[in-house]
Amino acid sequence: MSLLEIRELSVALPAGADRALALDQVSLALDPGEILCVVGESGSGKSVTASAIIGLLAPGLAVVSGQIMLAGEALVGQSPEAWRALRGRRIAMVFQEPMTALNPLMTVGAQIAEMWRAHTDLNSRDITAHSLAALTEVALPDPEGALRAYPHELSGGQRQRVMIAMALALEPEVLICDEPTTALDVTTQAQVLALIRALQQRRGTAVLFITHDFGVVAEIADRVAVMQQGVVVEQGPAATVLSHPTHPYTKALLAAVPALIAPPPRELAAGSVLTLRGVTKTYGSPGMFRRRKAVKALDAVDLTLRQGATLGVVGESGSGKSTLARCVVGLLPVDAGDILIAGEPLPHGRCAAAGLVQMVFQDPFASLNPRRRVGDQVAQGPMALGTSAAQAMAEARALFGLVGLEPDAVARFPHEFSGGQRQRIGIARALAMKPRVLVADEPVSALDVSVQAQVLELLRGLQARLGLSMLFITHDLRVAAQICDDIAVMQNGVVVETGPIGEVFAAPRHAYTRSLLDAVPGRALFAA
Repeated sequence: MSLLEIRELSVALPAGADRALALDQVSLALDPGEILCVVGESGSGKSVTASAIIGLLAPGLAVVSGQIMLAGEALVGQSPEAWRALRGRRIAMVFQEPMTALNPLMTVGAQIAEMWRAHTDLNSRDITAHSLAALTEVALPDPEGALRAYPHELSGGQRQRVMIAMALALEPEVLICDEPTTALDVTTQAQVLALIRALQQRRGTAVLFITHDFGVVAEIADRVAVMQQGVVVEQGPAATVLSHPTHPYTKALLAAVPALIAPPPRELAAGSVLTLRGVTKTYGSPGMFRRRKAVKALDAVDLTLRQGATLGVVGESGSGKSTLARCVVGLLPVDAGDILIAGEPLPHGRCAAAGLVQMVFQDPFASLNPRRRVGDQVAQGPMALGTSAAQAMAEARALFGLVGLEPDAVARFPHEFSGGQRQRIGIARALAMKPRVLVADEPVSALDVSVQAQVLELLRGLQARLGLSMLFITHDLRVAAQICDDIAVMQNGVVVETGPIGEVFAAPRHAYTRSLLDAVPGRALFAA
């Protein structure tokens, strides 16, 4: 008998939703010591499945039929007290965004300690010892310091390790991982995947791993279940599903995975549109009450963006990518060096720079005002520079059509769109200012693989149609290979390697570039 069984489970959506059921007769089984990956697009029912297993369905969702069995015990219909006893002790979960899941007002040690305080009678000294051991097991570099630290003082990869330590603290029988590596850079992602696999093998924990990244599936899964619109359309051993998919939807998802090999180089016009010379930026000047350690985020960076080209900037978290993007759009002043657009210095003041360079942000929902109609937000920039309201709105409607949205959608609010549609709105808002340079900061990292492919195709089409030049920040080397003409590899604020992307990826010269390429999950399966 399987450790965890989902038997013909159906979960109803609230009235007025786009379909009646979030889950429709879903059946899955998970054995001890097994990793089952559940994949599918946004809205396929992956996270609802996880929430149902751990008894945390959102308000408005309800189980209408079926059952969830844990070692023969029925979970559907359990009382709140029974669920609280189960969570953490027998079933635990690692959430997608650790900064949201962790309490910013509590130290890491205090949050881990809650697991033992809620489920055991251990005294404070033993709890501290167990907490230290838990952080040591997940390979945090300074576990004693991490116990005293607040979440914002740790990196993204370190916060995710803390979440894993908390989830495994009481040695649960089932571990649910809901997109735990989506926002991590490629090397940190590889480390977290290796950690989950090692802990799972050592403890015999059964792992339900939710992801939209087939590279992750190829790296970690024993079996795979593919979901579409709340239905499991295909499942089986990972090697079989990845190499010989039978359902058209599975085939489409696999076909949308970008290859790591760059297409042939494009013919580009001569000349450059953006030049960085010796750009330096340091954080952490002396504080009022204590000296903070100075961190050189950018160290004498030299870069050139060719006219009509896409220059990719890749590197681990903390390499300086996002700082570089903010300096280029004028959101951060540089300490030294020059930023030139079309040979002229980047003007001081955001309004002066707005017509030259614009940014598309990573999280389209966070970057849009939820209380304003999206058309007003797209028209806001041109209106601030003197364009009449009627003309700005007419241009917004035209831009909606350009990015593949209905012009009438300008009257809707951000929550009425999908993630991919919101990112199209973000692109339209940036294009409304008619910039010379478009800075895209991780614009597809939060999107599932098929929507990601659509947005990348949109950016390529807009670039060809409008003659845009793009600075493309990403931690996904597969995405970089498909959209970038040139690549710059950053490490600790320094550009360690640059060149045409096909040449750099085919024959990397720097050891750090080679380490990034080697860490790409599922590289062998999706090489071409």
